This record gives sequence, structure tokens and C-alpha cells, in this order.
Amino acid sequence: MSIDKKYMSICLQLAQQGTGNVAPNPMVGCVIVSGGNIIGKGYHEFYGGPHAEVNAVTNVKDKALLKESTLYVNLEPCAHFGKTPPCANLIIEHQIPKVVIGCIDTFSEVSGKGIKRMEAQGIEVTVGVLEKESFELNNRFFTYHTKKRPYIILKWAQTQDGFIDIERIHNTNKNENIDNWITTPTSKTLVHKWRAQEQSIMVGTNTALNDNPSLTVREVKGNNPIRIVLDMDLRLPRDLNLFDSKVSTLVFNTVKSETTTNLEFIKIDANKNSITQILQELYNREIQSIIIEGGAQLLNSFIAQNLWDEARVFTGIKKFKKGLIAPKIEKLPNLTTQIYTDILTTYFNA
Repeated sequence: MSIDKKYMSICLQLAQQGTGNVAPNPMVGCVIVSGGNIIGKGYHEFYGGPHAEVNAVTNVKDKALLKESTLYVNLEPCAHFGKTPPCANLIIEHQIPKVVIGCIDTFSEVSGKGIKRMEAQGIEVTVGVLEKESFELNNRFFTYHTKKRPYIILKWAQTQDGFIDIERIHNTNKNENIDNWITTPTSKTLVHKWRAQEQSIMVGTNTALNDNPSLTVREVKGNNPIRIVLDMDLRLPRDLNLFDSKVSTLVFNTVKSETTTNLEFIKIDANKNSITQILQELYNREIQSIIIEGGAQLLNSFIAQNLWDEARVFTGIKKFKKGLIAPKIEKLPNLTTQIYTDILTTYFNA
């Protein structure tokens, strides 16, 4: 591994520490090296807080060393005034002579401007070190700015014989004798970890009614995602867990717009595509990622419209023999992982 890749790898590790806390900003790590030694490092810790470059420079005890150092950062330093001043200006101000960047920032307010500003001041800039890894780390951020929608993760569990749910004779969440749980507690913990990493999570009407999910983070420490439910005719009873007001919840429907504590009803046009309307609203709210947890009808709608970036499918050891058929991804999986007795299959939509 080259020296540049070595330090960029450290940047990426630092950046990951901001997972779940920095959105809608990207995850960024920064390392400053002088004489073969790391003299400063930092990462973007929380939204609205100092950027990685600021924290790394602050971490340098002898600021005189900055004039003979190399700054490594996995994303192009910003060149615009947002919640914090431009990091490109900070680098210029401290006369750091060399900057190594993982990837260019596709956000229009930056997108090459930080590099141009630094080069105009005589700073040597190298771009593209661990570029693929740098893009993948912030694929939610890049998807949001390039596709003008959140990064979409489809997630479901299915039985060995290909069902996502048992056969429902009475469509009710009140039947406590129903056992439709497919995966192991180990997989459940992993799902809660995923929830803490994303900004929002969504289910359809039938899943909310049949399973009465909370869609919160309980198995691990982390932030709860914004809960989203599609309830076109507002037929869901208000005693469901989704309406407990403990977590910010959006209800997309065709009846009304109304806001109460942690609960917002958003009216959409029944004559237009509901999914594209929802994604546009989430984009407007700067929500950069969403997990679609079901049900089958909602998942199939996203698949049919090719509106997904990643699919995570658990297959348990149970068999239902009959019931609701699981969705299908018509492509080869990118990754298959054994999780206790479950199989996790991951797909990426090119």
C-alpha cells in the first residue's frame, strides 16, 4: 500500500465515526502529516459542527508545522459558506502546501471549486486516492445530490420457500397468536443497527396494520430514523405504535395535511405517482436515505419503477408453505453472508 493510500485509509476510518450523526452532510475524515508523522486528525462529528479539516487543524499542537505538511481528506474541501466557513480557505490560510483528496464533491456548491481555489494559491492537489472507497462511503450524499432523491434501501425477510408473510385470513394486527417472525435475534439486532445509520424508514398500510411495527432503534444505541407510512385513505387506527408520538412520523395520504406533535400528515395527489411524490417531498426535506421495510406491495412498487439503490434480503430457515409471496430482484446478488442460521443476500442497483 502506498503512503497516500495508507493515510487516506485512516481518513475513511475516521469519517465512519460520524455515521448516523452528520446527515445531510457527508462523512469526512482528515489526517495531517508532517515528516512522516501524523500531527493532526479529525472527522466531522455532528451536523452543524466543525468540519473534519477544522478539527484536524485544531488538533495540531505546533501550527508552524502546517507550512510543511500534507493534508489528507476523503472528500474535496468545501469552498462555500454554509453552517461553517469554507475549509479550502482554512487550508490556504495556514499555508498547507499539499492536499491529497479521495474524491471530488458532486454537490454543486463545491464540485471542483475547492480544488481550483487551492491550486490558484499554489497548493499541490492530488485527487483520486482510494476514490472508489471514498465515493462508496458517501453514496447517500452523492445519490441525493445527483439523482435528487434519497438513497433507497429495500429490506425484507423471506422464508426458505419464498414467502414474506403468512396467509392472512383476517387482516388485523390484534391477533397475538400469529407467529410470522422469520429471522433470528442476531439478524434483528443487525436491522436495528441499520436503522440507526439511516435518516428514514418506511412501511405500507398493510404492514403497519398486520405487524404493528415501532420502526425504532431498540437493540442498539443510536438515533431513531424518521418513520414514514403510506396510508392513502387514512384507514390505520391511531392506537398503532407508529402513532405513539415518540418519534417524528410522516403519514402520506390523499385526505389531509395536518401537523401535531411528532406526527405530520402530508396530502399527495391520488392521480399522480405516489412514490415519486414521496421521494420529492423527502428530497425537499433533505432526507438523504430511506429503508423500505415492507410490505410486499410497497417493495414491488419500488422494484417495478427501478427506484432502489440497494436491497438486503434475509432468508430464514422457516417454511410457511403458503402466504404472501416475497418480492424478487431479477439480478445476481453482489454479496451473500451467513448470519447465524439466516442468509443475508445483498444486491446493488447499478
